[in-house]
Amino acid sequence: MAYLLRFLIVLMVLGIALTIFIGLGWVTLQWGHIQIAISAFLFLVFIQAFVMFYFIGVSRLVDNVWMALNSTENLSELFDTPPQDLEPYKKKVARYVHESTLCKRQTIPWTILMLILGSLGFLLGGAYDTGLVSRVIHSGVVYGFTAAMLIGFVRQWYYLGKSHTLLREMKALFGMSSDAM
Repeated sequence: MAYLLRFLIVLMVLGIALTIFIGLGWVTLQWGHIQIAISAFLFLVFIQAFVMFYFIGVSRLVDNVWMALNSTENLSELFDTPPQDLEPYKKKVARYVHESTLCKRQTIPWTILMLILGSLGFLLGGAYDTGLVSRVIHSGVVYGFTAAMLIGFVRQWYYLGKSHTLLREMKALFGMSSDAM
C-alpha cells in the first residue's frame, strides 16, 4: 500500500506542477489552467484523504495489537497458543505504538495544511477569474500551498516508508501474512 500511495503522491505533485506551469504560461495544452486546476485539486483531495486514513489505520492497528497484548482475554487474536512471557512482545509493540503515532503526527498536520491552502488557492483562483481579487493574492496563496505541498510530500514519502517497514516487522513478529490487516 505504501508503494501505491507513494506513486499517487508523485502523480499529485506532477498534476499540481502542471497546473502551475500552465498558469505561468510555461506550458500550453489543449485544456486551460482552470480545467487542469479543477482536476488536479480534486485528485489532491482524494490522495490526501487516502494518505491520512492510511496513517490513521496503521496507528489504529498497532493500538489494537497493543490492547490485545495487555488483555488476557484477547491473546487468541494474536497467537494460536499464547506464550508464557509476553514481555518481549510488549516491548516491541510499545515501540511500534510510538513509531506509528509519530508517523501520524508528522504527516497529518501537513496533509491538513495542504488541503486548507489548496482550497484557499482554488477559491481565490475563482475570485481572480471573476475579478474580485488580484493575481498577486491568488498566486501568493498558491506559492504558499506549493511550499507546504513539497514539505508534506517529503514527509509523507519518508513516513510511508517507515510505516511500511513497521507493519512488516509487526506482522512478522506475530506470524501474520503480509497481506493481512
